[in-house]
This record gives sequence, structure tokens and C-alpha cells, in this order.
Amino acid sequence: MEYRRLGRSGLQVSVLSFGSWVSFSKQINDKAADELMGIAYDNGINFFDNAEVYALGESEKMMGRVLKKKKWDRTSYTVSSKAFWGWRGSDNKPNQTGCSRKHLIEACNEALLRLQVDYLDMFFCHRPDKNTPIEETVWAMNNLIQQGKVLYWGTSEWSAVEIMEAHRIAEKLRLIGPTMEQPQYNMFEREKIDKDYVDIFRNVGMGTTIWSPLAAGLLSGKYNDGIPKGSRFALEGFDWLKDRWIMDEKVKKVKKLSELSAKLGVSTAALSIAWCIKNPNVSTAILGATKKQQLNDNLKALDVVAKLTPEVMEKIEGIMKNKPVLPEY
Repeated sequence: MEYRRLGRSGLQVSVLSFGSWVSFSKQINDKAADELMGIAYDNGINFFDNAEVYALGESEKMMGRVLKKKKWDRTSYTVSSKAFWGWRGSDNKPNQTGCSRKHLIEACNEALLRLQVDYLDMFFCHRPDKNTPIEETVWAMNNLIQQGKVLYWGTSEWSAVEIMEAHRIAEKLRLIGPTMEQPQYNMFEREKIDKDYVDIFRNVGMGTTIWSPLAAGLLSGKYNDGIPKGSRFALEGFDWLKDRWIMDEKVKKVKKLSELSAKLGVSTAALSIAWCIKNPNVSTAILGATKKQQLNDNLKALDVVAKLTPEVMEKIEGIMKNKPVLPEY
């Protein structure tokens, strides 16, 4: 396993990590979660990602039960939570969502109970809160760090302007600014990392814990011939995922990627994940496997990076045809 520093912090995270979005409590049970987290940990993965909204809190409870059973040395792994939407669903009342001081502090306390840990290594603002001053959010996260409940705080799907505003406020008030951002990043979705955040990486530094490196499974090639039963796109309530990704043009590109991966002697999934972690601005790519075979195949991405020569990368760009154009300086 390769480990990378989270931005300019001293924290080291495995370049591949394991997340619970969609899968925990919806696709897999405790036994499967225990097996998958065990395989991940045994292969050197030291970051496990979660959020209050995943399965409305049940995902964190499941991960908490596994962590308690495993009895791993707490210093050997990192665990996260994210706050914004709350976990009560349609029963959310005012102040049970967003990035206000009240919700962030209460959400952190609730996540600690569900995950059965004393502190969160990483705590994210799951989305920007347009109704809360960024200054209040920065203060709340700083307070949680001072209380020892959170070690590093970050953002998820914030704009470059919002992230830099958080840094400006933190510097002005001598508070701790955000260390990391959790954006979506894959061969289809690359505007933020490859363009919008370039100045942030250069000027203040930022770790990234990217989600959906396989575009909800589309880049694994398993949807090349339709939607398999039991797959993520077939789940009730996730039609928006299917509508977003299953488009003829996208599938055509994945089929070409599958032809390229076959020539390289690797799986399409491993190739797609390797492409993500080849980018030095990616601290870790979160895997969301639901089966042992899937996870083991995804882990092979570590070996595939070496196969991504300039020539192969050029072929991928030729297939995708979506490389962002950077502004001139």
C-alpha cells in the first residue's frame, strides 16, 4: 500500500480507502461489512469513510459495530464522518441540518456515539451551507478540534471560492482552516480537481479524499451490456444515479476503455481507479465495493499505475475527450 500526506498536514492516508455510501445497511449486512473492512485493513487501507446521512445513521452504526468487534489499534486507522443533511430524513427539524455551530457540534457528538469512537480523525462539511456564515462554520470546526473530538476538518463539494474564503477567515482569526476536500473525481467528472482547485493545491495545499472513482460502477464496465440485477443502478431510490450516468455516449467510451484495459491485461475498474490515483493531487480514492472479489480487483489498481505510461494516458484522453482547459497565467 502507498501512503500519502493529507494535503500539507502530517496525517498519512492510504492511497486507497474504503467507504460505506449506498452499500452499508442497504446492500450489505454486518457479516459482509466485517469481511470487507477486514480485507481492506489487511491490505494496508487505513481510512474508512462515513457520514451521518448514509442510510440515515445506520451506516455509521454498522461500521461502529465492526470496529468494536475488530478491536484494531485505534492509532492504526482513521475514520471520518460528514455533516450537513442530518440523519432524520423527512423528520429533520430546524437546526438538524446545515453547517451551523449547533448542528456541526451535535452531529459530531452523534457520530462519535454511532461509530463508537472517542474522536473523528476527519470531519467534513458535507456540502456548503448558503444560510450559515463560513466564519461560524470555521469557528465550530476549530472548537471541535480544540475539544479533541476532531483531528482534521474539511469540506465536500465546496467551490474553490468557498474553500479559499474558509482559509482567509481562518488565517485572519488565527483558527485552524480546512485540511481536505472530498470531491467526486473520475474519468467523467474531473473539472474540480483538474481545473477549479489547481490554485488551491498550489497556494495553500489541500488533501483530497475523492469519491466515486468508478462513477457509481459505470467505469467498471459492468454496465456495458445493461443493468445487472442487484447493482447500484438497480437499487430503489437511486434512479438519479442511473439517469446521470447511463447515457449511450458514456457507455460507448467505457467500452473503448474496456478494450484498452484488456490489451493491458487489467480490469476496466482497476484501470479507472489507477487513473485517479496517478494524479498526485489525489490523497486517497474511496472504494465502495460490496463483494470480496470486487474489492480484491479494485486493490489491483495499485499495480496498474505503473502501466499508465504517457502513451497510455494519451490513449485514455483520446477516448474521453474531456480534459479541462486550464486558464493561462
